[in-house]
Amino acid sequence: MRRMTQITILIVLFGLLESTCRGDYFDADYIVLLHGLARSKQSMSRLEARLSAEGFRVLNIDYPSRSKGIQALAEETIKQAILCCRDKGAKKIHFVTHSMGGILVRCYLKQHDLPELGRVVMLSPPNGGSEVVDMFRDWSFFRWVNGPAGEELGTDQNSLPKKLGPVDFELGVITGDRSLNLLLSCIIPGPDDGKVSVRSAKVKGMKDFLVIHTSHPFIMQNLKVIEQTAHFLKQGKFIDEPPKNRLRRADQEEDL
Repeated sequence: MRRMTQITILIVLFGLLESTCRGDYFDADYIVLLHGLARSKQSMSRLEARLSAEGFRVLNIDYPSRSKGIQALAEETIKQAILCCRDKGAKKIHFVTHSMGGILVRCYLKQHDLPELGRVVMLSPPNGGSEVVDMFRDWSFFRWVNGPAGEELGTDQNSLPKKLGPVDFELGVITGDRSLNLLLSCIIPGPDDGKVSVRSAKVKGMKDFLVIHTSHPFIMQNLKVIEQTAHFLKQGKFIDEPPKNRLRRADQEEDL
């Protein structure tokens, strides 16, 4: 009888340990990671590892970014992520996004209330659209590579990002000013990261804004960006940076 009791205790402990290793925590803060257009969750793996080490429960989402328009992707992807977090007992749900992933979050939150919503960090988001899309959206190769969602990310007033309006949640934006594609940068006015201008990364209502010397494809893997992301999620602001990177709130929105 005693042996059976010991075996039962071991089974229960093993089950709890296994659950913990899988990240099945309850009453916790969860972070949903959303990759950008034509990328995969692997691009967010370094960020996932760091945020997990910081004590967050991280849900790194893979979604078919080239298959549908932004609104359809937002409804399917974010709704499923929220349900998953709720099933695990999440009290707070934060989001960290790269590029178009940020537009999915804005699109979803424009249509739905999320009582558990925590903080949001967007990395190189095309909040004001991208001139690259303006230039190439009618090219068949562009449509084939980027799908329906890519065509919606222009800078004209009919583009989806421009229709979403100001944000009303706690948002920090980090963007880059280093380009790996000088041809595309010739199309984009002002400082840019090769896909999105510094100006277009901004959005009215954001709480903090930061420019890091990194490029659009690799911003989510930059160690300084990862450190700043973790800090904003915990403190609601970025770590102080030199004045050229850190803009006063009045300056952040003056050209929007």
